[in-house]
Amino acid sequence: MGLFSFILFLLIGLVAGWLTGKIVRGKGFGLVANLVIGVVGSFLGGLVFRFVGFYSSGLIAEIIVAVVGSILLLFLIGMIKKK
Repeated sequence: MGLFSFILFLLIGLVAGWLTGKIVRGKGFGLVANLVIGVVGSFLGGLVFRFVGFYSSGLIAEIIVAVVGSILLLFLIGMIKKK
């Protein structure tokens, strides 16, 4: 993974975290939290989508996968916190 790929990965995570904050809370979570939620969500989304046979290609698809994974991450955290 080159430096450009790593920076792009972080930017996708940041955008995904921000979008997730807008969808779930109506506002963002803050810069660092957006980045963490987006990056972890990107991994989770990638695993889930690959499991069902969907492989993303392109920037928009990567952001969608990361947002879906981030929403799923927040849902799972919410389920754990309730217990």
